[in-house]
Amino acid sequence: MEKWELIAPCHFGMEAVLKREIIDLGYETEKTEDGKITFIGDAEAVCRANVFLRTTERILLKVGSFKATTFDELFEKTKALPWEDFIPQNGRFWVTKATSIKSRLFSPSDIQSIMKKAMVDRMKQKYHIEHFPEDGASFPVRVTLMKDEVTVCLDTSGASLHKRGYRPATVKAPITETLAAAMILFTPWKKDRILVDPFCGSGTFPIEAAMIGANIAPGMNREFTAEDWTHLIPK
Repeated sequence: MEKWELIAPCHFGMEAVLKREIIDLGYETEKTEDGKITFIGDAEAVCRANVFLRTTERILLKVGSFKATTFDELFEKTKALPWEDFIPQNGRFWVTKATSIKSRLFSPSDIQSIMKKAMVDRMKQKYHIEHFPEDGASFPVRVTLMKDEVTVCLDTSGASLHKRGYRPATVKAPITETLAAAMILFTPWKKDRILVDPFCGSGTFPIEAAMIGANIAPGMNREFTAEDWTHLIPK
C-alpha cells in the first residue's frame, strides 16, 4: 500500500503529546515543528489517525512542497505537482485556506485563485478534458507559505477534529476538545484517580477525561472527508 507524508497540526506547545500519540498508534514520526508533526503512513493510517488521535486539529496529506517568491513561480510549481494521482476526473477541488507567514506572497485570496487555476491546467492536460463536472468527492486543499517555502496538502478531515460529534450545541468561547485532551495527557492523571475540573464550564475536561479513561476513540461519532476517497482509501 502506498505511503505518504501526513501532517498533524496541533496547538503550540502540545507537540510532545501529539508525537507520543502518533508513536503509540504505531507510526514513525519524520519531523517535529512548531504546531505540527509530520509522520509516514498509508491509507489505513489516514483513517486511524482521524479516528484515534485526540490532540491534532486535522490530518493533512502532503501533495508536495517548493519555494516560490512570485505568482508565476507559484503557478508553475503548483501545476507541476501530480494532482491526477490524488484527485479523480469528477473530484470537487478548491483551495480552502492559504496561510502566509514571512513570505513575499502574502495575499491569501490571490494564492488560492492562482493555485486553483494551476490545478485545473494540470488536470486538463492529464485528463484531456476542458470542463470538470466536480460532482464527485470533495478534495479541499490547504496551503502554507513559511519564509517562501510552500507546503501543499489535501485535507483528509474536513471539519476540525476538535468537533467530536458529541456536542451539537456550544457556549461562547469554550476550550477546544483537542486542547483539553492534550492538557489532561500532560498530567499524571489516570482513570483510577479522581479528576477535578476547576473551570466548571461546558464540561469539556471531564468528558475528554472520561473518553480517555474508557478508551473511547474521539472520532468514532463523526465523519471525515477522506471517507469518500475510494480510489485512494478503499472501504
